[in-house]
Amino acid sequence: MSGIVGIINTDDAPVDRDLLRRLTGFLTYRGPDEQAVWVDGHVGFGHTMLRTTDESAKEQQPISLDGSVWIIADARVDGRGELRRALGIEPIASLDSMTDVELILHAYHPWETDCVHHLLGDFALAIWDGRKQRLFCARDHFGVKPFFYVRLGNILAFSNTLNCLRLHPGVSDTLNEIAIADFLLFAQNQDPATTTFADIQRLPGAHCLTWSPDRFDVRRYWSFPIDGHIRYRRSGDYVDHFKEILRSAVDDRLRSRVVAVEMSGGLDSPSIAATAKDLLVERCEPFDIRAYTCVYDRLIPDRERHFSGLAAKALNIPIHHLAYDDFPLFGSPKWGDLREPEPFYVYPKSTADAEFRKTAAARGRVLLTGWDGDALLSESPRFYFRDLLRRGELAELAAGFAWFIGVKHALPPIGFRTWLKRKLGRYPLRSAYPSWVDPAFASRIGLPTRWAQMNAEPEPTHPTRPLAFAMFSMPNWWAIFERYDPGVTGLPQEARHPLIDRRLVDYALAIPPVPWSIDKHILRCAMAGTLPDSVRHRPKSPLAGDPVVEMLRRRPQHSIDNFVPSAGSARYVVRGAIPRVTGETDPGRLWLDIRPFILDRWLGNSVPCPGAGFVETNAEIQYRCFD
Repeated sequence: MSGIVGIINTDDAPVDRDLLRRLTGFLTYRGPDEQAVWVDGHVGFGHTMLRTTDESAKEQQPISLDGSVWIIADARVDGRGELRRALGIEPIASLDSMTDVELILHAYHPWETDCVHHLLGDFALAIWDGRKQRLFCARDHFGVKPFFYVRLGNILAFSNTLNCLRLHPGVSDTLNEIAIADFLLFAQNQDPATTTFADIQRLPGAHCLTWSPDRFDVRRYWSFPIDGHIRYRRSGDYVDHFKEILRSAVDDRLRSRVVAVEMSGGLDSPSIAATAKDLLVERCEPFDIRAYTCVYDRLIPDRERHFSGLAAKALNIPIHHLAYDDFPLFGSPKWGDLREPEPFYVYPKSTADAEFRKTAAARGRVLLTGWDGDALLSESPRFYFRDLLRRGELAELAAGFAWFIGVKHALPPIGFRTWLKRKLGRYPLRSAYPSWVDPAFASRIGLPTRWAQMNAEPEPTHPTRPLAFAMFSMPNWWAIFERYDPGVTGLPQEARHPLIDRRLVDYALAIPPVPWSIDKHILRCAMAGTLPDSVRHRPKSPLAGDPVVEMLRRRPQHSIDNFVPSAGSARYVVRGAIPRVTGETDPGRLWLDIRPFILDRWLGNSVPCPGAGFVETNAEIQYRCFD
């Protein structure tokens, strides 16, 4: 809901107020409503405000309750009633008007750095405790809100926007070569604690950072639970409890009367839209909820327009379809150049995605999505059956087998063929090693060894939900959410993901995978009578083709096949070894061989600029300065 930046001079030198103002001003595009700075000697905070809730109408940051402990945050606190009760805040009327940052400060005063154990929601926060001369920073459990920091010499600086830190004169543009290699090999940096820039680090999700004159510490404060165990006598109780938690997750993320929903024709996002619509109707207040869907009408077979239209009609909400067919493979939006903070593997779709999000942002500051029901609510039954067999729970095993055969009309997979291939050494690696990587570069950073390590089959970390855990642990997990952040989109809009809710995750990982996590069975049951059966029973339907392959087949891309690497990218790739991409029909090979071009394009367009060229606002900016 805002932009944050902070500077601490660890040698006690006064903070350069003009520098802090410039860095704060850069963040105006993500917080156009108000900006402010606070400086206390060697510590300074800057904040820009994006108001998205009723409570935030009067919110001001930086803020302190006692003049000694100050906070800036990009935060939405969920479970506000439960937190109020834990803090003993009465009456409830005080909660209705209390801002999220005030709640966090109230939690910090009794619990100090342990306050993160009591917080729910999405947050990137920084608290300066003047009494103890201590900085405490934290990022939410799933890494929805970004947090970056720099620690160089006597400088400790942080922000929720990577390009903001690049504007600090003490921060160089030196690249992190391992992150560059990871992009070329895996399409994504594999280390969630680093960025593409050597001087700038990323605070991973579920981690906190503490600094004081004699201490610097980064630690994990939460891990995905593996010991949950919830069992009910009645099947209906599982569904009822799930619906209750889902309603709370959506309700906490709603908190606005104007809402956009990124809604496909699948099951996850229509379920979010349906729940949000019900909650808005119950409030008996005027509201505006609209769905937005990207579709392909000609390029590839695609029925998203049909199924998303069915869902929107059943829910009686307007829907806007944006056809991606005619967008160029590479290009810039009409309103400015794309300024990606880091290279990203979906760059060829950035033009269309940017137009899609700009359209949705024009209608409201809150965007609801359906991420990531696939990871949370789908699992192979074989792990659960193996665990039951290991523990000798034969009656439950038999019941699970019977349900699967009765519903799926097939024997459940037990993974024998995968096990055999692994034993015989034939289990395929996840990615190919490209022949066009520069040998000197690969040798310098030990790239072949890293490639082998990253492709090693991970050990299961959960007895019955290992696929979910593998998805949650993927390096691009945090990248999914950062792609929605204003620091990447350049748009003053906050994306909220109700299925990525700690309460919902705890519950989904604790109930029996069979039947509830087989093809999202629990969500299909929960939406009975709400979504059309054609949508509710629709199987998972990936695109029937790769749009980039089709674009290349129909529109030769001479700019890609004939590109001449810049001096920057020539350090990493051998141009003559890169195959032509026009005519390539293997999507995996295509997405591998197109990365040198993406990297070269990013290197030539990676200079940060205020507002990333996207901001279109006439809002007056109020400027407050604390001494």
